This record gives sequence, C-alpha cells and structure tokens, in this order.
Amino acid sequence: MSVLPDVRQPPVADGSRPRTSLRNRLWQARWPYLFLLPTIVLYGGWTLWPTISSIWYSLLDWRGLGQDREFIGLANFQRALTDDLFWTSLGVTLAIIAVTVPVRVLASLVLALLLNNPRLPFARVFRTMFFVPVVATTAILGIVMNFVLDPSGGPVNSLLLQTGLRDTPVDFLGSSGTALWTVMAVHVWKWLGITLVYWLAALQTIPGDVYEAAQLDGSGWFATLRYMVLPLMRPFTAIITVLTVVETMQIFDLVQTMTGGGPFFSTLVTEVYIYQQAFGTGTPSLGYASALGVLFGIVTSIVAAIMLLLTQLGRRRTLT
Repeated sequence: MSVLPDVRQPPVADGSRPRTSLRNRLWQARWPYLFLLPTIVLYGGWTLWPTISSIWYSLLDWRGLGQDREFIGLANFQRALTDDLFWTSLGVTLAIIAVTVPVRVLASLVLALLLNNPRLPFARVFRTMFFVPVVATTAILGIVMNFVLDPSGGPVNSLLLQTGLRDTPVDFLGSSGTALWTVMAVHVWKWLGITLVYWLAALQTIPGDVYEAAQLDGSGWFATLRYMVLPLMRPFTAIITVLTVVETMQIFDLVQTMTGGGPFFSTLVTEVYIYQQAFGTGTPSLGYASALGVLFGIVTSIVAAIMLLLTQLGRRRTLT
C-alpha cells in the first residue's frame, strides 16, 4: 500500500516542509473559527466591552444621564477607600462566604456520599429534590421567601405559633439580628444542589475496584470512607471550594429581592451597594458605582487567586 504525498505543501530540497503563513493557517482552520464566532461576539459584547467601559467610567464624574462627563482620574477610588458603607458591604459579603461555603461543601459531601449508594431506594428522586431549587429563578425565589417568612400571616410564622414553639411572630427579614442568617440559610438551600452535583461527579471517578478491594479486606463503611474514598476526593475538594466561593460572591439577586440590603445595612452585600449607587438613589453616580465594581472585581480576583494557590498546594501535597 503506497502513501500518497501531500501535494499541497511539497517538501523543499532538505526534505522539510515550508512553514505556512498565518493567513493560510487561519484559512485552513476557518470552520472551527467560524463556529466559535458567535461565542466570541457574545463574549465581547456582554463581558469584555462592559468590563472595559466600567474601567473607563470609573475615571469619570458621571451620573449616567446626559453627556456631562468630567474626567477626575482616581478620585472615585479614593472616595471608595474612605467609604464606610463600602467596607461594611465587603465585610458582609466575606461573612456570607465564611459561613455558607463550609456549610455547602460539607453538607453536600455528606448528601453525595449517601445518595451515591446504589442500594439507597429512590436515590434519583432525592437527587432531583435537592436540585430543583437550583433551576428556580433566584429573583422569584426571593420574592416568594418574603411571603413565606412574612411575620403577619406567613406560613412559617403561622406554623410556629400554632405548634406553640413561639408566642410571637419572628420577623426573619425585618430584624437586623435575623435577616443576614435568614438570607444565608435561603442561599444554602438554593445552591446546595449544584455543589451536590459536583461531589456526585467526583465520586463517579472512583473506580469500583476500590470498593471491591475494601470489601475483600473486610473494611467497614467508615474505614473505607476514611482511608480510601476521602483521600481520593482530596483534589476535588479544592476545586469544588473555589467554585462555591465564586458562586457565593454573586448573591445580588437574592439579597436585592429579599431585603434590599437592610435592615440597617445588615445584609448590604457589595453588589447591592454598587446597584444602589448606580440606580437606586435619587442622585445616581455611575462613575462611582463603576469604581466600586472595579474594586470588587479586584477583590474577587484576589480571593480566586488565593483559592487556586491553595488548590495547587493541595495537589502537590497529594502527589508527594
């Protein structure tokens, strides 16, 4: 069987093939680039361009209306660094991360270990039940929770009063002592299913031979989990934690529909504060809101970088 030479690029005298120009290589790969074109256009229009525009607007004194724009350089950033509400909102955001991320990661891991058992009856039904809140629209869910937790006639307070657990209604969203905890609880319930899916996918990577070997050695369920399953799951822990942290920082729609940042700024996350500066006040300041957005983006990048660094250190430790 003879091999036909490539007549499109004949070899030169030394036997090597000439390098094709960039234009020819792009033309030869035109179909993959053509299929990528819609994604490139959407990414440029909805992500890249708004990001560049926000950086430019952060250097302006602009209310967002009209053409009256004044270049003020870094004045908006200086104002943000001395803004107590900005630091308060950042603290609330980090507090939500510190509380909800460990709860989501650990609770979903326990559920995944239970639901991954093929002997568990109705395992698929339980998986669906935990995942249903994920597909529900967050804004609508926040509005519904306002009704469910309403102190005057809401189902939760009615149940507490009828069972005698409480003598007076609980103002879950109207009290600064309970509002933040209520928002965090709803957030965990809403997004627990997606973290559960991450863990279930990670558990599927463990070969069945591992469980068979453990049974042959006479290892119990707890010993198999501690000495075989959990060590194999360690690399996935860092990745799932990073994904959960990034998701938790994007909590605007839930807080905005449930509390609007109140009461008394107890649930004021940074995204809600940025929205209030841009659109929620009588004298909007799009330039200042853009500066807050840029700073929050930097904080998000720093947090993600730290988590990725910890991920790399965890992988190296696992390999050694």
